[in-house]
Amino acid sequence: MNYDLALMALEGLARSPMTVHVENGEVVIEAEAASFKELARLCLLLGSAHSNEDAFELGRGVHVDGASLALRLRLREE
Repeated sequence: MNYDLALMALEGLARSPMTVHVENGEVVIEAEAASFKELARLCLLLGSAHSNEDAFELGRGVHVDGASLALRLRLREE
């Protein structure tokens, strides 16, 4: 993993924080568009430890299971 890029992504998230809460049985992440971009960058960097591709999937039994809550991403107005 490129730690410099990961730190840059975390610094970006610090400038525009996200709100994470559980609502109606779902995990809801609410943020501005720039924060979602930084979150995506951080997820790809973390996932690259297991893959050399530009994308990865959350795998059942590895990252999520049948008891995992659904995830909803909500764009916050800037």
